[in-house]
Amino acid sequence: MALKEIIDADIKKAMLAKDKTRLTTLRSIKSQIMLAETAEGQHGAALTSDAEIKLLTKAAKQRREAAETYQKQFRSDLEEVELSELAIIEEYLPQQLSEADLVEHLVGIIQRVGATGPSDLGKVMGVAARELSGKADGRLISQVVNNLLNNTNV
Repeated sequence: MALKEIIDADIKKAMLAKDKTRLTTLRSIKSQIMLAETAEGQHGAALTSDAEIKLLTKAAKQRREAAETYQKQFRSDLEEVELSELAIIEEYLPQQLSEADLVEHLVGIIQRVGATGPSDLGKVMGVAARELSGKADGRLISQVVNNLLNNTNV
C-alpha cells in the first residue's frame, strides 16, 4: 500500500479519535506528497518508495531543527508541539540503525571504497548517503564517518 493511502486511512482514524496533533501532522504529510506528485516533471505520477522516504526524512528533519531552535529560545510549549509531530512522522519512517550498526555499515563502506583518511570523506559520504538513506540521520552519518576517517586504525 502506498504511503498516500496509508496517510489517508490514518487521517480518518485521527478524525474519529479527535486527535488534533496527529490530524494536523498527517495532513501536512499528505500535502507534501500531493505537492511532490504535482511537481514539474512528475505529471501526477505516484511517488516511489525512495521519494516517499526522502519526503518523510525531510519533514522529520524540519521538525527536529525547529524543536532545537525552540529549545534554545526557551519556548518549551512550541518545542513540545514539534517533538510530538516528529514522533508521528517517525512512525512512517523505516527503523533507524543503532549507532553500533551504523558504525559497522560505515566501516564496511570505508573498506570497500578504499578510504584511508579525512581526504576521502566525499567518496565515503557519497556511498553512505545512497546506501543508508532513510536508515540514519545524515548529520550522524557524517559525524561517524569523520571520526572513523580521522582514526588511523580503521
